[in-house]
Amino acid sequence: MRSWLIRRLFLLFPTLFGVITCVFLMIHLIPGDPVEIMLGETAVAADKELLRHQLGLDKPIATQYILYLGNLLKGDIGSSIHTQEPVFDEIISRWPATAELAVAALFFAILFSVPLGILSAAKKDSVVDRGSLFLSLFGIAMPNFWLGPLLIIVFSIWLGWFPVSGRGGFLSVILPAITLGTAMAAILLRLTRSSILEVADEDFIRAARARGQNEFLVYSKHALSNALLPVVTIVGLQLGALLSGAVITETIFSWPGIGRLMIESIEARDYPMVQGCMLSIATCYVVVNFLTDLLYASLDPRIRLNR
Repeated sequence: MRSWLIRRLFLLFPTLFGVITCVFLMIHLIPGDPVEIMLGETAVAADKELLRHQLGLDKPIATQYILYLGNLLKGDIGSSIHTQEPVFDEIISRWPATAELAVAALFFAILFSVPLGILSAAKKDSVVDRGSLFLSLFGIAMPNFWLGPLLIIVFSIWLGWFPVSGRGGFLSVILPAITLGTAMAAILLRLTRSSILEVADEDFIRAARARGQNEFLVYSKHALSNALLPVVTIVGLQLGALLSGAVITETIFSWPGIGRLMIESIEARDYPMVQGCMLSIATCYVVVNFLTDLLYASLDPRIRLNR
């Protein structure tokens, strides 16, 4: 277990280095001059050059990259071009909102998909099964930027049950969580159903039926526990996807998280802030995948022996 864990840890570093490099290059290759955005196109050329020098944007990209790596090693990811505040502090202040939304979306997805997936497997080829499969197909096909405004129109404007936007209590997180978690719920529903059906004909399932146990209990207690490995893997991967998908959802619902901060920074060409947001999301994605590998290995010791 220790050697496997060390190998997995060493794989983290080149992955994070690749993420850092890709983020830096993508941000600096985006068309647009942040200096002109800050000062306006009518600003004097001397003022533009002075500000560009102060921000270090007059240096070659290779030099900027080396300086950026050196600052990262010292724990400094820069300061915002517009607010002059440390990027790290701004990101830390926004993370609780993003984490709250991601956890709520994950909770909704699991609460909706796992019981329905079990029921669908237990009632294979029935009306319930076909209905749940249709719901999963509908959930996968609906993009966030369409579902979010639809929920706002129906449940906020017409019915007045939930706030339109913002973060202001339990009710305010429900619509964003549903918007963000719907696609994940659809994927987990299908995966739960197929994973349970794969073990439905095993001997221990027949033995549980022979003892006279309820069919739903057989699937939920015995089959599900042996079909959790692929479900756990997808949950871990989708949790990272929730963080990246939160960019659209947070913008729609004016949710004060990392996603909305990144969109605002992109519009303002705030290079350090965009780099910090993308690096934060990517790093979280990599770490979540690593933790998923650990959980996967703990559930199935064969994983550790084969790697």
